[in-house]
Amino acid sequence: MGSKDAGSSPAIVLDDERPPPLPPRPSQTIEGGHAVTSVERPQLQSKPTTALSSMNIQTLSFPDGSRGTFSTNADNASTGADRIDVVPEESMRSRGLSMGGSDLDEAMSVMSFAPTLRPPGDLESLLVGDMSKRSPAWALLRAQSSAVQPFETVNSSKMAILTNFEHEFDDIPDVSENWNDEDRLQMWKSKLKHFMILSSAGKPIYSRHGDLGLINSSMGVIQTIISFYEGAKNPLFGFTAGDTRFVIATQGPLYFVAVSRLGESDSQMRAQLDALYMQILSTLTLPTLNSIFANRPSTDLRKPLQGTEMLLSSLADSFTKGSPSSLLGALECLRLRKSQRHSINNAFLKARSEKLLYGLIVAGGRLVSVIRPRRHSLHPSDLQLIFNMLFESGGIKSGGGENWVPLCLPAFNNRGYLYMYVSFLDGQAESEATPQTSADTDKEIAIILISTDKESFFVLQQMRDDVVTELKRKRLLELIKAAAQKGRPTIDEITPGAHISHFLFKSKANVQFCMPSLHRAFDGMVQRRRLMSLYHSLHATVHTKHSHLKVLNCVSEEATSLAWVTPIFELYCVAGPNAPRAAMAQAANKIIQWAKREEERLFIIGGGVF
Repeated sequence: MGSKDAGSSPAIVLDDERPPPLPPRPSQTIEGGHAVTSVERPQLQSKPTTALSSMNIQTLSFPDGSRGTFSTNADNASTGADRIDVVPEESMRSRGLSMGGSDLDEAMSVMSFAPTLRPPGDLESLLVGDMSKRSPAWALLRAQSSAVQPFETVNSSKMAILTNFEHEFDDIPDVSENWNDEDRLQMWKSKLKHFMILSSAGKPIYSRHGDLGLINSSMGVIQTIISFYEGAKNPLFGFTAGDTRFVIATQGPLYFVAVSRLGESDSQMRAQLDALYMQILSTLTLPTLNSIFANRPSTDLRKPLQGTEMLLSSLADSFTKGSPSSLLGALECLRLRKSQRHSINNAFLKARSEKLLYGLIVAGGRLVSVIRPRRHSLHPSDLQLIFNMLFESGGIKSGGGENWVPLCLPAFNNRGYLYMYVSFLDGQAESEATPQTSADTDKEIAIILISTDKESFFVLQQMRDDVVTELKRKRLLELIKAAAQKGRPTIDEITPGAHISHFLFKSKANVQFCMPSLHRAFDGMVQRRRLMSLYHSLHATVHTKHSHLKVLNCVSEEATSLAWVTPIFELYCVAGPNAPRAAMAQAANKIIQWAKREEERLFIIGGGVF
């Protein structure tokens, strides 16, 4: 009994697992009562396609790195279509299957009879004919796609960050009936970039946005975090909170903090903090700064720095807007012929005074001429401080046509002062009430004479008069004004017919850079910031520590960009999102050839030496 039960139980299980039979298919009848056969049923208008043609496929690689597949001539293709034609009914019988007429008509499809085992190789698409042809409208759109400029396509996620960028530099109002502390704090938090300076004792020194009373608690939190890590002998260099990056730089008794949501790298923001530190040293000198905190670590540095807030803010704003000069660590020169620049240098040298250390002629923030001692040259960071003081802050221009300014150039000598005589030649600086526009700034011409003697004002003033007289006599001053008013060359003048919209070219040997005039696509402040953010991203990628990239090509839905770095130059260029890589490479080569051909016009090589 036991063995029988044991042997019969598997059979019972098998019976339970067998699927139940399908119900009989209801027959379709008409009024006569007989079933409708497949012959009598109305046929579908479209019939299955069972003939597949095998084709020889050739894959080609193009110079820009893309690939394409092409079929060979039909005459050379194999006659595989005869071998793979399949009759549906015979195919079903060969597989041991049978179908009624109605089942066959309803169930069969093209892919039901497509063979699954094929010889190696690509197959021609089943959908061939008119559907694979491009319409004239498609061809027209494709031809125009390369003309799409950068950032014309809208990326909502990226645009949301810069929605209120035009109000980034609006001042936060004081407490009033319409503005309480909570509203002011919310406005402060909405800013995309902050710069803060505080002492190691926690005393606030400077903040770009908001008064120190508003952000005193925030600075206290930052000072506590920094001190905690310093106490653990593990200095804090930066951290991330959400989409915000904090970068910290410690310079002696001072803490510099940059807070950004603009996607800049740590090294880029640290270079900006170093520039703010240099701006402070240009006012105090390093020995003075150290002695202040050596005697009283809790000293409030706002009094010694009184009057420099405008310089710090203009420098910080240039970083927020995007400064090619600070990004590349280089200067831009006014484009002039080699012979013309040589004549300007000679006129400068002819009027040189014995008290002169450095002499500069600057037009609209671009260097025209420099004369210097044989074994000395000014560092670009020092020149950027001078240009910021002259053309960005407005402090010197409001003083009239002539100024005598003591300042420290930290990269030259951070322990003492030099004395700078500044004279504007266009007369625009004499009106304090007249607002300065960017167009006016681009045309301003200034002569800068630097000396180590604080009593040499009148000597340098006479030298300035002699230089202007000589420049006017040779009609060189008119030439400088005309070149400044003409502005930078357009991209079409440099590379006619290229897809490039903008570029930055840096000559490493001369520590100078050039760029074309801004395309209409970058007219607005937001568009310019998006362009500079793209340049920041390229620069950060190719200059990342342990990076060995020489050429970088980036493609996004907004723009196509290229970075090319060699020991001789750096090139960054931007084009529309549909620009081919081959066209980008060709345009980059043209830009390099143009820069090499125009090198002595674009850059100051050596300058006037005495």
